[in-house]
Amino acid sequence: MSSKRKIDVASDDLILRGQSLYNEHLRAHLEPTHVGRFVAIEPVTGQYFLGDTGTAALIAARAVMPSALFYLMRVGQQTAHTVGGYASRVR
Repeated sequence: MSSKRKIDVASDDLILRGQSLYNEHLRAHLEPTHVGRFVAIEPVTGQYFLGDTGTAALIAARAVMPSALFYLMRVGQQTAHTVGGYASRVR
C-alpha cells in the first residue's frame, strides 16, 4: 500500500486495512502453505509476520517494528480466535 498515513486506533481503520491487505494481497500467497498459522499485518506498509501462535507472530512483528500496530488473524480463518464454551445445569 502506498499510503503512509497513520492508523487511528480509535477507528475501524486498523481492522479494515488489515482485512483488505489480507484479502487482496496475502490470501493467495499464504493459504496454500500456512493455513492455521497466525499472521500479524502492519496495515500501513503491508509488512506481515507469521507465527505458530498469535503471540509468536506479534513478538516477531514487534522485534522489527516496535512502535507499530498490527492486525492479527489466523491464516485461512475469519478471525484469530473464537470464544466458546458450554454450560451445564447444576442441581
